[in-house]
Amino acid sequence: MSAPAPTRRLFIKTYGCQMNVYDSERMADVLSPLGYGLTDDPQTADLVVLNTCHIREKATEKVYSELGKIREMKEARIAEGSTMTIAVAGCVAQAEGEEIMRRQPAVDLVVGPQAYHQLPELIARAHRARGERLAADFSPEAKFDALAAARRPTGVTAFLTVQEGCDKFCSFCVVPYTRGAEWSRPAQAIEAEARGLAEQGVREVTLLGQNVNAYAGPGIKEGGGLAALVRRLARIPGLDRIRYTTSHPRDMDAALIAAHAEIPELMPYLHLPVQSGSDKVLKAMNRAHTAESYLRLIERIRAARPDIAISGDFIVGFPGERDADFEATLSLIREIGYAAAFSFKYSRRPGTPAAAMPGQVAEEVKDERLHRLQALIEDQQTAFNAAQAGRRLDVLFEKPGRNPGQLIGRSPYLQSVHVTAPDRLLGQIVPVRIESAARNSLAGALELEPA
Repeated sequence: MSAPAPTRRLFIKTYGCQMNVYDSERMADVLSPLGYGLTDDPQTADLVVLNTCHIREKATEKVYSELGKIREMKEARIAEGSTMTIAVAGCVAQAEGEEIMRRQPAVDLVVGPQAYHQLPELIARAHRARGERLAADFSPEAKFDALAAARRPTGVTAFLTVQEGCDKFCSFCVVPYTRGAEWSRPAQAIEAEARGLAEQGVREVTLLGQNVNAYAGPGIKEGGGLAALVRRLARIPGLDRIRYTTSHPRDMDAALIAAHAEIPELMPYLHLPVQSGSDKVLKAMNRAHTAESYLRLIERIRAARPDIAISGDFIVGFPGERDADFEATLSLIREIGYAAAFSFKYSRRPGTPAAAMPGQVAEEVKDERLHRLQALIEDQQTAFNAAQAGRRLDVLFEKPGRNPGQLIGRSPYLQSVHVTAPDRLLGQIVPVRIESAARNSLAGALELEPA
């Protein structure tokens, strides 16, 4: 039975990681049968959902600031004789449910990341002004079992969650507390979702997990892990590209390294966060790897797939980080040579071990270190992109460009590529000769236009 035509307006604002992007898409799917259609204007929305991230303090405060604005919109709707329901979802909801309700009484629902499949019931309860207002303590199994298998992708690329939670307990991170223990979806369910996406024209999927390379779902031969899942998905007709994020060095096993060498559908781009180049800081972070072991791991990966591009994550100003520790991080970056990276100043997260550690670094020192680190990363990213000039890269065209007759696609290395090309090539993977490069994108020309 088809979903009814939208009669209510839904506004979703997403904070944080790609997993939250995926969750927001599924929330829209869950709410569609209730007559909710997406809108870009929160002032006209019948339901506003803030899908939150709890990783950094500023992100959390942004949520509270946004709630203040949404409250004013709700009051204006009520004054007009209309209504608005406000829901807070995601990791801030999981970690601070009662605090959200205390600080912002205009919020109607607080829904943890494992409970958004219950949004229809909770909304109905809210509309009847009775029943539970919090729904944060549900298992990921229940969530995925309750979601419809069919999805409606909006383009030729899609995210696909395969794993949730983390057992690593890095001392700076709230994920083990807000997303729970590591849990992997059954391989059969993932394959079914991926086949459905491919049948609707999706050519590339990015497999998501807080610790995606720890994947160990039912239906995969013991010890097969993420590599076996990738091999299974690579056999799906029409699914030509596979990526995955985010990984942990501790779970980068030999089978997954071999998969990069043996599976052409697995793109030569690996996001493998290291966080610091100082063994002292890594130990304090509880990362359970050293700078040396990370370097040797990268060597093994590059030996298997010489053309692979590496991206990473870095935290500067972690408690106890001295100048020598920071210089060790810069040294590691120079030795690796990154295609891209995300970098952040350390911020205290209440309830994490690092929040109570001595040696908290002054903000001005963090600022200076972050500036230096980002300058180095930007130089490496610019150099990596410049090295693509003159090469032939296969580009998946995703959308029209800003200029007439222009299309934008993605290279195997996740770079944005601008090409003059006809619209009929949208959704196709086409050889492109790269002519020039900037820090954030490439420009090229069709090498041979498909018939």
